[in-house]
Amino acid sequence: MDDSGASVDGVRVPVGNAGEWDALKPELRGRLWRLLGEMPEAFVPAATIASRRERGGYILERLSFENGAGAVVYGYAMVPKGRAGRYPAILYNHYHGGRYAQGKEEIRRRAFTRWRGGHRLVTGEELVRAGYLVLCIDAYAFGERRHCGPAGSRERAGQTEASLFKAFLWEGATLWGMMVRDDVLALNYLASRADVDAGRIAAMGMSMGATRSWWLAALDERIKVTVSAACLTRYQNLLECGRLSEHGIYYYVPRMLREGMDIEKVVGLIAPRAHLTLTGDSDEGSPAEGVRIINEFQRRLYGLYGSDNFRGVIYEGAGHTYTPQMWAETVQWLKERL
Repeated sequence: MDDSGASVDGVRVPVGNAGEWDALKPELRGRLWRLLGEMPEAFVPAATIASRRERGGYILERLSFENGAGAVVYGYAMVPKGRAGRYPAILYNHYHGGRYAQGKEEIRRRAFTRWRGGHRLVTGEELVRAGYLVLCIDAYAFGERRHCGPAGSRERAGQTEASLFKAFLWEGATLWGMMVRDDVLALNYLASRADVDAGRIAAMGMSMGATRSWWLAALDERIKVTVSAACLTRYQNLLECGRLSEHGIYYYVPRMLREGMDIEKVVGLIAPRAHLTLTGDSDEGSPAEGVRIINEFQRRLYGLYGSDNFRGVIYEGAGHTYTPQMWAETVQWLKERL
């Protein structure tokens, strides 16, 4: 396990102090929103609760809301039982893995779900039993939305994803931008709930869920804690390694590199809020040298704030997986920071 970053050379933070970085954030965020494409304004959605059922130690709510862009978003909320008041909350972003039918169902597994390499990925039930209110929504083309593309039920899964990517480009948007926008709507809804402490909201996920989490945290400071497992990809290093095929079409945003927006700057917008990154050194979708650059950039940036709110861990011999050791780091981080 490597979390020192000491071997990384040539990493430069483009400011001399925390105040300069804070002053730069609005321009960088504005640039990112522009690159994500033309989208309707976000708002606080009014969710419909389709069902509310007691489970062992928590309440499971099945909900939906209109996203203001012609689509219905479906989700689950897992609410702790046993005490009144407002809960710290987690916006749990599901992974991709080609499992289009799964989507938000990721958080309903009783303990673990199988992942590549035989390791186990912990889902939402353990989090809600630890006292967090957990929300997870289906991203475009996943779960109950896997037939909700331009062709409706005539397309499914990956076909829906590809068609949405093309249709949004015609409209001046991007699929990734619309996915992030839905996550903003989910955050708006989560923060509006009477049973949520809006000052203690985290975002977390694995793989695509990790990327959704750090993009959202970069763009919206209401995310106070972020956990990114098994996806911290520096674009230039991905290109150099010839591994663009490791990520689906949803992942790509025009002009990011032309605009000088590689991922260390995007992730840097989270500073000085708490961020934990967990990556295997053999994860082909996140070349290790790029991860080290991103992590070292954050260490130096957080150093300008005099903050210990960043921790980046690289696991030797681990691939694209969420290991029990990574989960232990996650639980401890949430406990300490949220």
